[in-house]
Amino acid sequence: MPDGGQHFPALVLNADFRPLSYFPLSLWAWQDAVRAVFLERVAVLSEYDVEVHSPSVAIRLPSVIALKDYIPTSRRPAFTRFNVFLRDSFTCQYCNRRYPAPDLTFDHVVPRSRGGRTVWENVVTACGTCNLRKGSRLPRECRIYPRETPRRPTTWELQERGRGFPPNYLHESWRDYLYWDSELES
Repeated sequence: MPDGGQHFPALVLNADFRPLSYFPLSLWAWQDAVRAVFLERVAVLSEYDVEVHSPSVAIRLPSVIALKDYIPTSRRPAFTRFNVFLRDSFTCQYCNRRYPAPDLTFDHVVPRSRGGRTVWENVVTACGTCNLRKGSRLPRECRIYPRETPRRPTTWELQERGRGFPPNYLHESWRDYLYWDSELES
């Protein structure tokens, strides 16, 4: 098996043939995909040109699989730092510049020192510079306002936002099942 099979992930689709998630893209290691095939939990839609062998069986590695049972998505996404960044499109809500996730933080619109809570409706994505500039002041005190009023997104909204950030690696067999907002390279 070349590279120990690490470069052969399977795109996982729900029973409705949509990815379980776009960001991060729902991928399983080839070992998990093969296990699910043998347990008859998935249908294989596309395969790599690579086989794995046991003493009695040879199987081509699946590149696209669909779950046989539909998994409903949660209507209320978890409040996490990453989901706040995704809701805000990895863009500082004060200076309107896009940054990679490691360069972002989140800011409490009403600072915690003033009774602000860590909830969807009070937290926005901020770059370090803007976060320091705002400090523990209210937006009206420093005249720094978020470009959008923070609110709880739906799971569907986060999935739609995730479609705007295709991963670095896309196997050609996945393209018929993925619909990105940005142009894909050939």
